[in-house]
Amino acid sequence: MPAISFQSVSKTFQTARGPFQALDGVRFDVQKGEFFGLLGPNGAGKTTLISILAGLAKATSGSVLVHGVNVATQSAQARRMLGVVPQELVFDPFFNVREALKFQSGYFGVKHNDDWIDELLHSLGLTDKAHHNMRQLSGGMKRRMLVAQALVHRPPVIVLDEPTAGVDVELRQTLWQFIAKLNREGSTVLLTTHYLEEAEALCSRIAMLKNGKVVALDSTTELLKAASSNVLRFKLDTELPAALAAKARVTGRIVQFPANDALEIERYLAAVREAGLHAQDVEIRKADLEDVFLDVMHKSEEVKA
Repeated sequence: MPAISFQSVSKTFQTARGPFQALDGVRFDVQKGEFFGLLGPNGAGKTTLISILAGLAKATSGSVLVHGVNVATQSAQARRMLGVVPQELVFDPFFNVREALKFQSGYFGVKHNDDWIDELLHSLGLTDKAHHNMRQLSGGMKRRMLVAQALVHRPPVIVLDEPTAGVDVELRQTLWQFIAKLNREGSTVLLTTHYLEEAEALCSRIAMLKNGKVVALDSTTELLKAASSNVLRFKLDTELPAALAAKARVTGRIVQFPANDALEIERYLAAVREAGLHAQDVEIRKADLEDVFLDVMHKSEEVKA
């Protein structure tokens, strides 16, 4: 039995401009103990899918199961098995950190939870903030608190929706060390993130969404194997000619070309020289998940066209 099963999930919103289909027949399973990544550009439907999983929205058609429990018809039972960390910073301004975690435990009927609360506070670097009012916390500390609240009832399935958006490097490292530990101990993790290096390092399997549809679903290893074997990377102080720019990924001064072999690499460098440009800090690297992601999104756009 999968930890999470999305069964032909569709969602249509009624808007002033008419119906908008946010999800279109999304179907995949997340197995127990997996660290699973859900990736996609803004507006792909990731947060809508997680909202349906968490019981915050209803699917227009299809169903979602958590350990075999239907989130729509058995919501209370399903909710106890989920720990959801939302994108938004939501907090109760009337309690301090420890009080908020005790109340959150009570919502799920968990008593005598002080030892686990202490472990959460320690693991997430919140021990010295235990008696601070939630309003006194920085944005990064509030983000840590959201994680603690999601985990306080020890759910077997952890859902992280952009958990490290806008936070510092220290928090990201602290969070991933703790979540990876829980995953090794058997927790299932579903992660959405725009930091693709995180997904590549953490997730054993990945689904990619675009326009509400699954456009790629495979292990991280297989997705990387399908990518171009190498990427030529260098810096330029001037713009590329239009013909070259159409084949490149340009970020500021950094230019990157997908390259399958040494001959293709030399052709790109020769074209740069012929254009009268000087490539700096030239290097060749293996394709990463960002390269795969951009390739998949581009191909899905070509199919749509």
